[in-house]
Amino acid sequence: MKTMLLVAFVSVLASASPTQEGPVLVTPDDVKWAEGSPALPPGSKAAVIFGDPKNAGPFTLRLKLPANYKFPSHVPPDTETVTVLSGAFHVSMGDTFDASKVKVLGVGSFAALPAKSPHFAMTKEETVIQVTAVGPWTLTYVNPADDPRNSKK
Repeated sequence: MKTMLLVAFVSVLASASPTQEGPVLVTPDDVKWAEGSPALPPGSKAAVIFGDPKNAGPFTLRLKLPANYKFPSHVPPDTETVTVLSGAFHVSMGDTFDASKVKVLGVGSFAALPAKSPHFAMTKEETVIQVTAVGPWTLTYVNPADDPRNSKK
C-alpha cells in the first residue's frame, strides 16, 4: 500500500502569498532556512519562497540537501519543476532507487518531473534546488518502507 505524505513546510516568508497584490521580490539574504519536513529523509533544510505547499495554488520552495543525500522513489501529485541553484542534483525516473541510472544536473540545470511519475534523486555534495509546483502538495513513496515517518514508529 502506498503511503500518502503531506509535505508540510514552514512558510518562512508569510507575506509571499500567491493571493497578495504586487510582486514577490526575494534576495538570497531573505531566505530563512528551517528543518525540512519530516516527510523527507533526515538532513534537508527548506525555505518556502512563494505560496504555501499545504494550500491550493502555486508555490516555490528551496531545498538544501546535504552531501550523500538519497531521496527514495516517490510520486508527486503534480508536475515538479526543479532548478539547480548550487551543487549537483542526480535524478532519474523509476520505481526503485538505482544510482547507476541518474542523470547529473549541475548548476543552472532544469528538470520537469511529470505528475504521478515515480522518480528518485541523490546528491554527492551539498546541493540547493528550487522546486515549483501546485499545492496542496503530497508525496507518495513507492515503497512504504522508504517513508521517513515510518522509521520513527
